[in-house]
Amino acid sequence: MSSAERPDNSGALAPALDISGALAPALDIFQVHDRVREGSPSQIATMASYREHWARAEADPSGYWLGQTNQRLAWRKPPTRGLEGDFWDVRDNPLAWFGDGELNVSESCLDRHLERRGDKPAILWEGDEPGETRSLTYRELHAAVCRCANALAGLGLDKGERAIIYMGMVPEAAIAMLACARLGAPHSVVFGGFSAEALRSRIRDCGATLVITQDVGKRGGRDIPLKQTCDVALEGEPGVSKVLVFQRDPNPEPGAAITMKPGRDLWWHETVELASPEREATVCAAEDPLFILYTSGSTGRPKGLVHSGAGYLTWVAYTHAITFDLREDDVYACVADIGWITGHSYIVYGPLCNGATTLMFESIPTYPDVDRYWDLVARHQVTIFYTAPTALRTLAAHGDAPVRKHDLSSLRVLGTVGEPIDPAAWAWYYEVVGQGRCALVDTWWQTETGGHCITPIAPVTPTKPGSASLPLPGILASLVDDNGRQVRGPGEGRLCIDHPWPGIARTVWHDHERYVSTYFGTFAGRYFTGDGCRRDADGYYWITGRVDDVLNVSGHRMGTAEFEAALNAVDAIAEAAVVGYPHPVKGQGVHAYVVLQPGRLDSSKLSEQAHASVRAAIGAHARIDRVQIVPALPKTRSGKCMRRILRKIAEGQPDQLGDTSTLADPSVVDAIVAGAQQFASPSSPIS
Repeated sequence: MSSAERPDNSGALAPALDISGALAPALDIFQVHDRVREGSPSQIATMASYREHWARAEADPSGYWLGQTNQRLAWRKPPTRGLEGDFWDVRDNPLAWFGDGELNVSESCLDRHLERRGDKPAILWEGDEPGETRSLTYRELHAAVCRCANALAGLGLDKGERAIIYMGMVPEAAIAMLACARLGAPHSVVFGGFSAEALRSRIRDCGATLVITQDVGKRGGRDIPLKQTCDVALEGEPGVSKVLVFQRDPNPEPGAAITMKPGRDLWWHETVELASPEREATVCAAEDPLFILYTSGSTGRPKGLVHSGAGYLTWVAYTHAITFDLREDDVYACVADIGWITGHSYIVYGPLCNGATTLMFESIPTYPDVDRYWDLVARHQVTIFYTAPTALRTLAAHGDAPVRKHDLSSLRVLGTVGEPIDPAAWAWYYEVVGQGRCALVDTWWQTETGGHCITPIAPVTPTKPGSASLPLPGILASLVDDNGRQVRGPGEGRLCIDHPWPGIARTVWHDHERYVSTYFGTFAGRYFTGDGCRRDADGYYWITGRVDDVLNVSGHRMGTAEFEAALNAVDAIAEAAVVGYPHPVKGQGVHAYVVLQPGRLDSSKLSEQAHASVRAAIGAHARIDRVQIVPALPKTRSGKCMRRILRKIAEGQPDQLGDTSTLADPSVVDAIVAGAQQFASPSSPIS
């Protein structure tokens, strides 16, 4: 089938999905534990109900999702229209869900819970130091959000204007997000590890008029100079008129005082905490933007993905409840950062819309010791725990003893996010952390999708270590080969989704053409995820990694072009090409091939200079694992760099390079292969 034909979704679910307990016993298939299944309140608590919901969402998506949104959200004006638009005409007619409805997202997350759950903990906060905790009930959180909204309005933030939030993992970050939502002002959260240059580019792109930050962030016993970085980013930026600063450290070290610019900078405690605890929510249209979140692309310029309020909130509330089998008394802990989509969807908006108790974690899994996660679970009696495979691989390397010293009997559901989890890490998480009694949900989704798309459902889905398993209702997944033909049944190809779902990002901020070309330009009528995927005989999906120029390092998506631009800024480097390779801890490592400037033979400081440039351009979370000096890059006669060849060399597969006859100088490949021998181990660091 050509990419110009409309997709036939009849093969989206393989026939082998009739697995209501009839899967043949095998070592790699784990049935749901009775302890997880018992007492489930979920709409989808059996494979039969899963099939029913999936079929209903496929046959009548508008009807299915209208029913879900009216059940899960607090509407000022309930919608009567479901989906408008499709993937074929998205350039000229952008997608819309629930277009005639009106609401304010913060009312779904706060106001409607006050009568029934007013005294229930909404946010539990665990600070950088063990035992440093705070708890905010729904009533307290509502008052704090109203105060913040009143303060922001007093600083001039109006409906439709953008605010940047550049903070660490403190409750005030979630409060700021919800306060912006209450005003109808789209927020853009920038990860606290990003550099001043990266922060500046996002401020400029979204046209922010206000920045919310904090004096310092606390992480692993270190202070992160957020306000200082913010000041550098704002040099020469007249568009930002106000900076609101939360004081995380009331007793700074001598010489570490924060500089406050008169007329621009204001302290949170002198502004927000004095405001009124009551604020009427601004009525918004269903398709009004809720937030802009920047993600890396195949070019050096990040994409500002726009998520609308109603569709996004419907999707994250639905997936949070269904995937994790949420129950009223759960203590739910997602230990991600709100600077990424995981924090937006599954720390703030999804859990709070569902009236859950959500735990925010400020520190890292190895501080002050490698049992920090398990100590946290035991003290807070966490029932659902959601983390990244990178963290699990790091902790597994320290053995089982740090886990077994804590009582983890409260756990019922374990989750992973950000990257595929390898079977060894899966088994350790399931057997050692979960003691073989918990469901393990390996969730596949993206910033662009808003929330989970392919994932086990905790009380329902038999799991296979390393597989994301089955698509959720509303997700019509397909595999497509390089020629645009759909792969039927078992096979491998590029992962696409063939029909809109409520949570999909609507556009790229002020660049709809980029949105269309990036996601719908490869296969007409299909959303192309950028991931490769394999589907087995049972219909289970196995993500094989990115097929475009985007790296997934420890769950952080970063474009190769971003690394290359930073490397090319180093005086000694004439040219650079960056690829990913399998890394035993981070999932993907970063391998940089660099060509030195003529006469620059001294490479003794090259690694140090490369790291400094990447850190300044992208942020502290970006690191090159290998730097290889090469005589030239493998290019075609037209000048195109053949990253396919470089990727195979970095992966240790020089015997699988394929045809190199189209290269301008094939002998370059031999030199690169010889030089790569220094990296005998996949995790070899540069020195």
